[in-house]
Amino acid sequence: MSMLTECLQVLISPQQKRRLEAEAQTRGESVGTLVRAAIDARYGSDTTREERVAAVERMRMAPMAARFFTPEELTRTHGEEIEIEYPEIFPPREKP
Repeated sequence: MSMLTECLQVLISPQQKRRLEAEAQTRGESVGTLVRAAIDARYGSDTTREERVAAVERMRMAPMAARFFTPEELTRTHGEEIEIEYPEIFPPREKP
C-alpha cells in the first residue's frame, strides 16, 4: 500500500455510519481501512492483475530459503528443530 497522504471528507447518513462502524468492529479494522478497501474493490487498486500474478509467480519461484511454508511444514520443521536443540527434553521420534 502506498503512503496515505490524502484526506477526503464525505458526508454519509447515520445509518451508513453505524453499518460501517459495526463492520469495522467485526473485522477488527478501522472505518478508514474498510472504506479504502471498498474503494479499491469498486474502482481498482494501485496494482494491476498482471502485477499481482507476477508477484505470486516471483514468490513461487523464490529460492528455497525465501519460500513460504504451509502450516503443516512449519509444524513439522519446528518439531524437528526442537528435537535437535533440546534432545534431553524432547528425544527424537522415530520416523515413519
